[in-house]
Amino acid sequence: MSPMGDSEDTYRIQGGKAQVPWDTASPPPKAEGPQYALAGEYIFKRLIASGGHGSVYEAEHRILGRRAAVKVLHAHLADQGEMLQRFVREARIVNQIHHPNVVDVYDFGMMPDGSPYFVMELLEGRTLSQLIHERGRMSAERALAYLEPVCAALEAAHKAGIVHRDLKASNVMVVEDGEHPRVKLLDFGIAKVMQPQGGQQGLTVAGQRLGTAFAMAPEQLRGSDISPATDIYALGVLLFQLVTAQYPFQSKDRMELERLHLEAPPPRASAISPVPPAVDAVVLRCLEKEAQQRFPNTEAFLTALREAVSAPGTPVAAGQLRQALAVHAEVELADTGHDDEAVHAALAEVLDILEQQLRATGFMLALQAGTALLGIRLLEDTGPLPPEQALRLHEALRHLRRETELLASEVGAHVHLCVHVGPVEVRGEDTVLEVLGGPVTDLAAWVERVPEGLHLTPKAVQLLGPPVST
Repeated sequence: MSPMGDSEDTYRIQGGKAQVPWDTASPPPKAEGPQYALAGEYIFKRLIASGGHGSVYEAEHRILGRRAAVKVLHAHLADQGEMLQRFVREARIVNQIHHPNVVDVYDFGMMPDGSPYFVMELLEGRTLSQLIHERGRMSAERALAYLEPVCAALEAAHKAGIVHRDLKASNVMVVEDGEHPRVKLLDFGIAKVMQPQGGQQGLTVAGQRLGTAFAMAPEQLRGSDISPATDIYALGVLLFQLVTAQYPFQSKDRMELERLHLEAPPPRASAISPVPPAVDAVVLRCLEKEAQQRFPNTEAFLTALREAVSAPGTPVAAGQLRQALAVHAEVELADTGHDDEAVHAALAEVLDILEQQLRATGFMLALQAGTALLGIRLLEDTGPLPPEQALRLHEALRHLRRETELLASEVGAHVHLCVHVGPVEVRGEDTVLEVLGGPVTDLAAWVERVPEGLHLTPKAVQLLGPPVST
């Protein structure tokens, strides 16, 4: 399975539309002098990163020689009142928390062109997102080691009346790895101050939602009250990602991704990775749709995760790679005026038929998320199937789509089937198999929709032969 890192940046939705003023090529703001750009007493050395709101540079104090990171708000945003307030407030918030697991801010000032900046400690290391990309999924024990300092930072923030609101793997820097990693929580740019002090007003207005799509809690998407429970939800997403190298909810369509967070039951991590079922319970409680049903605080989350990791019992057996035929079935719902209850009832019936027919054809259900299913059928070898067997499978797939498409069309929906062949990691006996992962479960790498509704990848064609026309 291809490990999954955070590639999606924080975005803002105003009136339902994403607005991301991207400027990744921003050079260091130029001060007077031919060689260097300056931020107060700090000399810019190189660009570290750039995003929608600002750029971060490695810098050095010109007298003391102390290295630091300087974050500069993009010049074209400096005259926007809200953006300027958020930038200034981020520096204040970090100083207000003042915790060893939160990046420290040293200084604040204005560039000659009017762009504000703040100077913070320069961190060397890799983000959790990079570690996942490099190493893939990790054990629950290792995930706990990374999450303990993250929770310490969040707890300090919550006690200071601050909700991070954008917790994700790319905002967690691992400065020192090892048995007890040293970790820093980054980017409080969209943090929520629960009780503004000194007459300070909140910056989130009606109709505005802040966060990152794959980790946004339902209340963020609904524009409801933000609380520490919002960060608990993101902790559940992060824990799931650490132990599976996947997000609990995935879709290329942002509206569909939001719908999954709002409505779909989250998948079990143990269905993808060899983790104890007790870890499932921790993740699922974090991902409750209603905030009051989640863990009350980060300490309660940590206590539950520690107990889940150290629970007595037989260690979870490792999986083995097997070659498999995979069928991804997805019901695409068009925007229609049908009654919601009728639509949901029809979709449920379509998904039930898909599952029944897949099982009847020898497939086991490996994954169900939202309106999509993944069926797996293990293969004895990698060679092409005998012609008669391949023909039966072709006919079964065509029949499956015809039957479900007819029902789905009644509510303006369409059924898409994509067939693939590749390695899958499983454990258990042939009669009771559990799918843990493997390249086949990396759906983004092979799932494709076609107008005909039935698509065979090149590897599937090698096994089954080309589709037979009817």
